[in-house]
Amino acid sequence: MEAVVEELCGDLSAIRAPRGQTLHARSWLTEAPLRMLLNNLDPEVAEKPEELIVYGGSGKAARNHEALKALVRSLLVLGDDETLLVQSGKPVGVFRTHPGAPRVLIANALLVPRWATWDEFRRLEALGLTMFGQMTAGSWIYIGTQGILQGTYQTFAAAGEKHFGSPDLAGKTILTAGLGGMGGAQPLAATMAGAATLCIEVDPERIRRRLETRYLDESTESLEDALTRVRQAAQTGEPLSVGLLGNAADVVPELAKRGEHFDFVTDQTAAHDPLNGYIPAGLSVDEAAELRERDSDEYLRRASESIARHVEGLLEYVRAGSYVFDYGNNLRGEAQEAGVKDAFAYPGFVPAYIRPLFCRGIGPFRWAVLSGDPADIAAIDGMLRDLFPDDVLLQRWLQLAPERVAFQGLPARICWLGYGDRAKAGLGINELVRSGQVGAPVVIGRDHLDSGSVASPYRETEAMLDGSDAIADWPILNALLNTAAGATWVSVHHGGGVGIGNSIHAGMVVVADGTDDAAERLERVLTTDPGIGVLRHLDAGYDEAAAAAREHGLEAPGQPG
Repeated sequence: MEAVVEELCGDLSAIRAPRGQTLHARSWLTEAPLRMLLNNLDPEVAEKPEELIVYGGSGKAARNHEALKALVRSLLVLGDDETLLVQSGKPVGVFRTHPGAPRVLIANALLVPRWATWDEFRRLEALGLTMFGQMTAGSWIYIGTQGILQGTYQTFAAAGEKHFGSPDLAGKTILTAGLGGMGGAQPLAATMAGAATLCIEVDPERIRRRLETRYLDESTESLEDALTRVRQAAQTGEPLSVGLLGNAADVVPELAKRGEHFDFVTDQTAAHDPLNGYIPAGLSVDEAAELRERDSDEYLRRASESIARHVEGLLEYVRAGSYVFDYGNNLRGEAQEAGVKDAFAYPGFVPAYIRPLFCRGIGPFRWAVLSGDPADIAAIDGMLRDLFPDDVLLQRWLQLAPERVAFQGLPARICWLGYGDRAKAGLGINELVRSGQVGAPVVIGRDHLDSGSVASPYRETEAMLDGSDAIADWPILNALLNTAAGATWVSVHHGGGVGIGNSIHAGMVVVADGTDDAAERLERVLTTDPGIGVLRHLDAGYDEAAAAAREHGLEAPGQPG
């Protein structure tokens, strides 16, 4: 046992999920979480695997190395009538349940509301009592930067449709910042939508990584050079992404001062965690790391000043007539705390562009092939093309993704599907496994950012029609419902995306292993999961959600009529 554990996760710099059809655990239902946990920490996937950090500033897959080994040890011997309990990245119990129950239940960073602050979280984290799970880091379904790629593409396309009458952004320009695990999706999503994009990033290693994985087209250290390239591309209608080495707190205000126009302006720095995710102006990455270690209070003071300058620059773009939107990293909230009174003068991306999709249960649907064979992804892509011929954005995505998206870790794909279509897709994948057209079982999950799985007043539930932005019952109901429906593993987290104190959210994963039992689980989970999203928006008073509920025959006892 210990030799196997050491082989799988002894060296944090060289973890790689097993591939192929040979089981290490007792069944595919426990092999799947084992492989996905290890995949999260693959150096191709994780930002700092040696520290167990997957993405998003300090989002971790396990609390510490010993906890990781204990998780792997537990998953290797877990039975198909047992459930493993994971408390903030550490296994704390195994109970006999039944074969239809989840194999793993996870809770990350949950704090009693009065104590739900970064200061208290960091105190407890320093004592080794908790960890920040972000969204898909601590729920073992992160698939690299691709995980948010299609959603970012969907957002840019929706913005183009709303403001310019077309999802094609050819000839349009985007200014943004942040090329980390989430923000790194922006340049590729933008070029897939046709735009010319300037992406500011302070960390040269992140620029190098995005170039290497072809998410970013070009890079430069010269602002003038970057502007020239972006302007020329926009003029000819060519899609192009240019990474500029610099700090957004310096560059954005400078561009605004010059009057440099961009059609869309946004940001995806990890500002939700200003201590670990945002580099103050005037510091290199190494200098920031030294100051963070030496004087965290001074670091936070300087980060706060920089965030305020950054947002003041964005507000100048609002006044200049650009379409500015927050991309869910709590940059506005941090700026408001730093004294920027009108930080919320521009909207978040969900109320601006995505909420109509959420009302219909449309959201992120992702899968990873446990075989490790890219041909299995190609087979699933083909099945989806045939299954949804009338979904124009999906068809364009499935055409572009195989050409442009480099796999990180286990081959994976994501697309946005709605109520009804997710269950169809899941059952279709299960049939491919059953028939042998896909070589091993497939895990199906999603981002925690979804229609009915999150309460986040600065992001997914910002500006709800009925004022229910901070109501957190829904993600808890989502997790309970997915547990009852038989998801393979279910998680509840605090703070992902926007930071401690600002969100509660839930995740689920279900395994398609080609069996009749899997088909039943898939149909239940992939129906109830988006279904609760429709009902959450119906309850808030959205006509689009009411229409979707009627169309699909969803039962909502508390609603009139």
